[in-house]
Amino acid sequence: MRSAQRMLRHPLFLVITVVLLWFIAAFLVLPNVTVLRSVFVAPDGSLTLRSIDRLLGSERAMNSLRNSFLLAVILSVTVNAVGIFIVLVTRFYDIKGASVLWLGYATTLIYGGIVLVSGYKTVYGSNGIITNALLAAFPDFDPNWFSGMFAVVFVMTFAATGNHLLFLSAAIARVDFQTVEAARMMGASNWSVLRKVVLPVIKPMIYAITILTFLGGLGALAAPQVLGGSGFQTITPMILSFANSPTSRDLSATLAIILGISSVVLLVVLNRMEKGGVYFSVSKVPTSLQKQRISNPVANVAVHIVAYALFTLYVLPPALIVLFSFTDARSINSGTITLDSFTLQNYVTVLTTESGYKPFLVSVAYSAVTAAVVIVLMLFTARMIQRYRNALTIAMEYLLHIPWILPSTMVALGLVMTFDRPQAAVFGWVLTGTVGILALAYVIGKIPFTFRLLKAAFSGVPDNIEDAAAILGASPMYTFRRVVFPLVLPTAAALTALNFNSLLDDYDTAVFLAHPLFQPLGLVIKSATSGETINDSTALTFVYTVLLMVISAFTMWLVYGRSGKRRATPSHS
Repeated sequence: MRSAQRMLRHPLFLVITVVLLWFIAAFLVLPNVTVLRSVFVAPDGSLTLRSIDRLLGSERAMNSLRNSFLLAVILSVTVNAVGIFIVLVTRFYDIKGASVLWLGYATTLIYGGIVLVSGYKTVYGSNGIITNALLAAFPDFDPNWFSGMFAVVFVMTFAATGNHLLFLSAAIARVDFQTVEAARMMGASNWSVLRKVVLPVIKPMIYAITILTFLGGLGALAAPQVLGGSGFQTITPMILSFANSPTSRDLSATLAIILGISSVVLLVVLNRMEKGGVYFSVSKVPTSLQKQRISNPVANVAVHIVAYALFTLYVLPPALIVLFSFTDARSINSGTITLDSFTLQNYVTVLTTESGYKPFLVSVAYSAVTAAVVIVLMLFTARMIQRYRNALTIAMEYLLHIPWILPSTMVALGLVMTFDRPQAAVFGWVLTGTVGILALAYVIGKIPFTFRLLKAAFSGVPDNIEDAAAILGASPMYTFRRVVFPLVLPTAAALTALNFNSLLDDYDTAVFLAHPLFQPLGLVIKSATSGETINDSTALTFVYTVLLMVISAFTMWLVYGRSGKRRATPSHS
């Protein structure tokens, strides 16, 4: 209680608390209550299960539920199999050209979402270059082979291995080399070392990535919508379809609730499994891991072949996207690209015409505004919650994690259904259909991730630094501005860059909330690549994709490249 009183006596923290409580009530709690009411409360105010009965009677809805869970389970296996393999061949085993392989595997870090799905469709789709080559060799070959569950699993498997490259690589680097050497001296084979020494140490990270993969498969939208066809639709495209019809919004809300409950149950179950695990510990003085040579020559050759086959699959789509961005649609369609086919007209159109650059500017504006608002709001919030631990801040911390445990689809649907009429919580304004509601959804979605990492950064600031500033007469605000903030600035800058980067090609949230006159890139790319033939609009999407890849690569370099260089630079102090 005393902690809360001390906190609220500070004018800045008092303002932050009031703003935060209003934001949580208006945008995190109210929309979800509205979704629940639409499902379980009838117009006359009585409790009802009519939506659930309608859902159980809908064959399309039940098939989408089954497909979503099936997709999530399959991806948990395929993504881990490919992800663990590419980390082992680039970080653990001595494979020729491992650095080049890593660059190829890392291409999914600089493009993803609807951009990646459209890229794979361009290469492997019914009019893609691979399909045309197969048709030339085998005239009876089915041109629509790349569709349905196989295509969705194929694309999402490669798209989701970025977490392995970022986080599992860091985990495997912490494996103690002395333990590996001891196992070797005791006669352990490559397989035994991997199974009994390495995998147990990295198992917690594999659990964490499996959770993310399962949730990603459960809430997948872009890949099933673009590649699934009529035979393989999942929950989220079905939610979108039902949400567009006022008479079916209760079904859409019911599916969103099932998705949310599934996410929460899965998190609880996997967290319990993770806590129940027994893991190897490293030695007190760990030695840096050294790459291991595969002693069996047959296995060594097989691993090299598989590694470079995967490299080809990873690199082919982005390489062709870059190539196609410099050619016209006619050459791409015919599959005959000569020197005369190359042109800069696509880039000129995108960069000089309003219809070309407007979607790009809209996405940049949404991303920049969201990144700036979230980082400013969470800087003060994380500082306040980290400094004052009381019942009020603990409750606010839990409530700020609501967007993390609920799928973005449910958040977007809640905003649509809540603010399509005047609401007292937003001073009687109607937000649905406005430009601001998409930015609001982006801010909500980025809060948990930004808050968690900023809170961790503030926790790393030693208390004695602030005590020294206070003894020297510095006010709390001066201490925050001149002492604490510079120490967390690198984390804040990295989070701003990552948030900005991740929203540039967003499709999943924009498809629910975007203003019809201000369409972000994700929607434009989806619209341009929906047809079976490649036209001039499709060719422009290749330019958008290249520009997004350049921006993403620059951002990744700012976040990881520069920090890695700083770590590698010896201190002169």
